[in-house]
Amino acid sequence: MFLNSIRFISFLFIIFFIFSIASCKSKSTVRPAKNNDPVIVDVMIASLQKVNNTVEASGTVIANEDVEVHPEVSGRLTYLNIPEGKYISKGTVLAKINSADLQAQYQKSKVQLQLANITVERLGKLLAVGGINQSDYDAAVNTANGLKADMAYTQTLIDKTVIHAPFSGTMGLRQVSPGAYVTPTTVLATLQQLGKLKVDFTIPEEYGNLVKVGGVVDVQVDASKEITQKATIIAVEPQANTETRNLEVRAVLEGVKANPGAFVKVLVGANDPGKMVVMVPTNTIIPNDLNNQLVLIKNGKAKFVNVSTGVRLANNVEITKGVNAGDTVVVTGVLFVRPKADVNIRSIKTLAQADSLQ
Repeated sequence: MFLNSIRFISFLFIIFFIFSIASCKSKSTVRPAKNNDPVIVDVMIASLQKVNNTVEASGTVIANEDVEVHPEVSGRLTYLNIPEGKYISKGTVLAKINSADLQAQYQKSKVQLQLANITVERLGKLLAVGGINQSDYDAAVNTANGLKADMAYTQTLIDKTVIHAPFSGTMGLRQVSPGAYVTPTTVLATLQQLGKLKVDFTIPEEYGNLVKVGGVVDVQVDASKEITQKATIIAVEPQANTETRNLEVRAVLEGVKANPGAFVKVLVGANDPGKMVVMVPTNTIIPNDLNNQLVLIKNGKAKFVNVSTGVRLANNVEITKGVNAGDTVVVTGVLFVRPKADVNIRSIKTLAQADSLQ
């Protein structure tokens, strides 16, 4: 009886296996029906929007005057007066370099010049009575003049051993100690004029029409507070950078406290009254090798049109050619629409609502 049970179960298993194969084979012959239903899309009605052509650029704060204090001659520091972080006046003596050898050379030339002047005076009297030749007198005069030139040269070297502040400003950190041996490559400290700050920034050359000398830009010194300050453009680099194709611009930022080297955000064209343009969501643009395209709806059918773009914002782009105010623009389902195909409009969105779909 046990064997009969096993045979019965095996028979049922074989029957189930045969039906399973037949079922799979019948399913594999099923083909999905071709769907010619119109694509369902959302649209927006193109309208004129007021847009400010504002360009955001990164800038750097620089001091009105900034210099590294270097000695002009080599030697040992005998005097050092660098008040770190303090304001000093123009002409303040910052350092002195040992000039004993130069002073000695100057005194030697001075004594020689005294003797040369006496010789010239004597020979002048002899020349007047015909006691010597003119050439002897000229040689004595030349010797005296040479000593005067040597003294002037030595005095210039002595003057270079005394380092003065080239302008009034705030001293930076001291980089050397008294008694150090320094050369013209040694940096003693930095001196910066902070009463009036400048901002250097770059913008693409295509926006060069937005910057001109005397123009005003907005500067955010503290981005966390989003407080803007006005800065006046004082210079524009006439040549664009050949690698980045950017223009370098410098503006004066007055009445603001900031550290030179700090990052700032510059808003160029923020004071422009703006213009009325047609704007569409960026993701509605279909790029190809030759043109950018948009999908419009004309008489219930999709129409692909070539467009030209202008100002780009965060989620929108200006259409300068190809779309007019009042045209119906497809904003969703763009990838499923085919030229001249029927479409069903599910809803009409505003530009703001279309932005939220991105």
